[in-house]
Amino acid sequence: MHNLTPKEIVEKLDQYIIGQQDAKKAVAIALRNRYRRKQLAPELKEEIYPKNIIMIGSTGVGKTEIARRLAKMVKAPFLKIEASKFTEVGYVGRDVDSIIRDLTENSIRMVKQEKMEEVEERSLKRAEERILNFLAPLDREKTPKHPFEFFVNEASAASDMALDDDYKKDLKWREKIKEKLTSGELENIKIEIEVEEKSTPFANMFSGAGVEELGINMQDMFESMMPKNKKKRKITVEEARKILAYEEAQGLIDMDEVQREAVKRVEEDGIVFLDEIDKIVNNEGSCGADVSRGGVQRDILPIVEGATVNTKYGQVKTDHILFVAAGAFHYSKPSDLIPELQGRFPIRVELNSLTRKDLKRILTEPNSSLIKQYIALLSTEEVEIEFSNEAVDSIADIAYEVNNGTEDIGARRLHTVMEKLLEDLLFEAPYKKGERIIIDEDYVTQKLNKIVEDEDLSRYIL
Repeated sequence: MHNLTPKEIVEKLDQYIIGQQDAKKAVAIALRNRYRRKQLAPELKEEIYPKNIIMIGSTGVGKTEIARRLAKMVKAPFLKIEASKFTEVGYVGRDVDSIIRDLTENSIRMVKQEKMEEVEERSLKRAEERILNFLAPLDREKTPKHPFEFFVNEASAASDMALDDDYKKDLKWREKIKEKLTSGELENIKIEIEVEEKSTPFANMFSGAGVEELGINMQDMFESMMPKNKKKRKITVEEARKILAYEEAQGLIDMDEVQREAVKRVEEDGIVFLDEIDKIVNNEGSCGADVSRGGVQRDILPIVEGATVNTKYGQVKTDHILFVAAGAFHYSKPSDLIPELQGRFPIRVELNSLTRKDLKRILTEPNSSLIKQYIALLSTEEVEIEFSNEAVDSIADIAYEVNNGTEDIGARRLHTVMEKLLEDLLFEAPYKKGERIIIDEDYVTQKLNKIVEDEDLSRYIL
């Protein structure tokens, strides 16, 4: 997936996001440039920095979704964070370095999950062996019946033969149990197993941004010092398999390798989505709490420019992390940002407000469109629903009109409209098993028209 062409990247984004071709094109080029950079000689590779992007558009038009889908597509570490949360740094907020620490944590989780999937088969086998040892233990240890038995060859030989016969019987019984275990016949049988208990709350008391700046992982330090507590639990074979497989997988993966790969992935492939960047723009004549906005821009600047941040997994360089900023910019413009920060976001793309046609396409075309989601949800209750084309047009029209009449929240309005439309059906679904319900234009009119016509009501409900 890393060597997709820009055109292929846009085609894949089209499967989930409707319209916004300019923004898709910009992120596709940025992603392809990463691939191109990796093909260069090391001395030149270090000199090429990512071209960060500012997306300009109102809420609900697809800014976050484009960045999130892009990261998911290439399995890149991704973090979405609101820039406005740093406007109160020093009072209730966190320092901007926490952006990189959180991104690294996400990368650690991602790489660890991948490594655990690689050893899944081995860990399941080991877990089943432990369950089998509980259900059908093998014991070849012989206890002498007489203190002189070891010195009497005949008695010892006879005892060994008896032991071998017992062992063979145990072995046959174990094979039968193993077959039943593998075939899933014993899933609901309860067994008692020992599981490790971690004392994370105690370790977390000593963790924090100040400690992380020193590059110390206090949690791991305390875990290695404290003895591992084991606790007995009585659970089904099915649950035991999951717990024991996870324990075994933890033992099979090399956490040092996970950390090295995770840090490398952050530095080479990390994507940070800085939302609400327009909220940290200094407005003319601002005073009071607003004065901290310029300070936040200056705090963010070193991270975007390229800095080294201390985390509990080691030092992380931010030079080649791709930053995608976004904001509505209703009351300000990108040129109001401090000049240094503007220079670090050379690419500007404007996202269009959604039209009636866009809203209709969002309802039906994406792989996980809203209509497909509701059809799938109700199918779990054995209720079949079908939307007519006229109903889809009507839902899109209502969402468009409410967006125009109140605050424009883009595609998020469709969630509100659909939930209100299907509210009664979702409530009654368990009692409608086997029914087939057609959602047509009359159904939409009956459920929503009164709310849409009453402007005050629509402001509160839709």
